[in-house]
Amino acid sequence: MATFNSRAVRITQHGGPEQMQLVETEVGDPGPGEVRIRHHAIGLNFIDTYQRSGLYPMSMPLVPGGEGAGVIEAVGEGVTHLQVGDRAAYAASTLPGSYCDLRVMPAMSICRLPDSISFETGAAMMLKGLTAQYLLKRTLPAEGLEPGDYLLWHAAAGGVGLIACQWAKALGYRLIGTAGSDEKCALALANGAAHMINYRSEDFVARVREITGGQGVKVVYDSVGKDTWGQSLDCLQPLGLMVSFGNSSGAVPPFAPGLLAQKGSLYVTRPTLASHARTRERTQAMADELFAVVASGQVKIHIDQRYPLEQAAQAHRDLEARLTTGSSILLP
Repeated sequence: MATFNSRAVRITQHGGPEQMQLVETEVGDPGPGEVRIRHHAIGLNFIDTYQRSGLYPMSMPLVPGGEGAGVIEAVGEGVTHLQVGDRAAYAASTLPGSYCDLRVMPAMSICRLPDSISFETGAAMMLKGLTAQYLLKRTLPAEGLEPGDYLLWHAAAGGVGLIACQWAKALGYRLIGTAGSDEKCALALANGAAHMINYRSEDFVARVREITGGQGVKVVYDSVGKDTWGQSLDCLQPLGLMVSFGNSSGAVPPFAPGLLAQKGSLYVTRPTLASHARTRERTQAMADELFAVVASGQVKIHIDQRYPLEQAAQAHRDLEARLTTGSSILLP
């Protein structure tokens, strides 16, 4: 079997960014149902830091990363939706391994990338864009969302947040966002947020009540976790939905279900992209919807940080220090 040289960022034990080392590797041919893809750009996401730190325990050694875009170099037996030479992109956080030049991976996770969308944009938007898609289109309160309805989105100036600000506006929703600086608040407002709250200087529960005339919101989308959980529940209307889709401040502590009754018969869900994109057909349908809103100009992907592959550790430091805005990518 032929082998091809590649570089990869590898860790051998959980820990801080210093565990990440650039190593030389060899990559073989794809097996049945697999493809070999050469990355032109690699996405950087907060979930990568969870996998590195051990918040999400992973088997070792580990090449982090679940998002990338590039060109298909080889196709294994049984793969029909991709051909050698195709431009392609993927989001597969349950299949880490994207921090590299070249990888072999299951073809079912990979979508063809339209010519109108660059490799950098593809790598920067697949995980975040598909996340925004399943949240805004498939993770909805019991009474639905109608144009004019309010929703609360934490970390609205982040990669998922800026996509959500634009997409929510296109759908007619009034997105109230939170962020940790006036600059980040201004960025989210410029991207379609109806209202922004600087959580470092304002009480976001009081502000949400003020903005909504005391009604609260129908749904909270929260990727922050421990630091925002309790207050987020206080922002919801009766029968409202709490969507916990990340833990950037740490895991949400255990809670008694009776708390949901006390606060108005609330609903709680902890969705993942993997559950929504569990077949190739579902993944492609979600991606097609994302590609359409990006190609139309309704959603623009902001790549605010670019790092060479060998600076992946610095990229993680910046992400964990909340120094980034929009999307970040690694360049092989």
